[in-house]
Amino acid sequence: MPFPIVPPPDEVAAHFSKALKGSKRLDQPYTRWLLENTLPEDLCVGILMLPIKPPDICDCGGVRDLEENNRKRTFLTPKLQEDFPMVKALVEGFQNPLVARQFSETCQIAPERLEGGFLRIEYMQDTDGQWLEPHPDITAKLFSMVIYLCTGPEAKNWGTDIYDANKKWVDRGSAEINHAVIFVRSDVTFHGFEKRPIIGVRRMLEINYVIPDWRDRWQLSLPDRPVTLKG
Repeated sequence: MPFPIVPPPDEVAAHFSKALKGSKRLDQPYTRWLLENTLPEDLCVGILMLPIKPPDICDCGGVRDLEENNRKRTFLTPKLQEDFPMVKALVEGFQNPLVARQFSETCQIAPERLEGGFLRIEYMQDTDGQWLEPHPDITAKLFSMVIYLCTGPEAKNWGTDIYDANKKWVDRGSAEINHAVIFVRSDVTFHGFEKRPIIGVRRMLEINYVIPDWRDRWQLSLPDRPVTLKG
């Protein structure tokens, strides 16, 4: 029997939608949602087993979107879906209209904003020396979500740092495996990753729906299939 078993995309969609519906909402310093048991266990294991090395980025200067590093990043493109069934299951699960509708309902995003957007998933593997300065994300992201796939005794300390409107540190989420955080971008949604040791690899999935005219089409999971809430 193959291990791990690739879950059907409909199962991925139903599992995630249930987790999102049962998420914990926090409103200070800005609204965000915390999830547990976010993905099916086999899917988490399968992603962690992918033969993809962490990118050779020793210090990103506090910014992930740097021209010299962008091509080193791992996006779940059609090619990766073709090579790895586990990746395809994840992508097809999040493309499911059930998931889009649950994002709209839970995160109070107008359906017409999500309709026609595109799915973008990055598999991030941060190593020691990487950090992120406080930033609010760009307006082209219709929402921002990180699913943590961190393992090891230090993993719980590798969560996203949360700041107030003055970029003052307020909180730090847990990066325990299969936990997640979601927020809808605004001018005050400052978040980052304070400089601290990373012993091992800080693994995460960043999942967004992005606007139809997203600049870097090569980053999209399904560049020819826009998101829909219908069906």
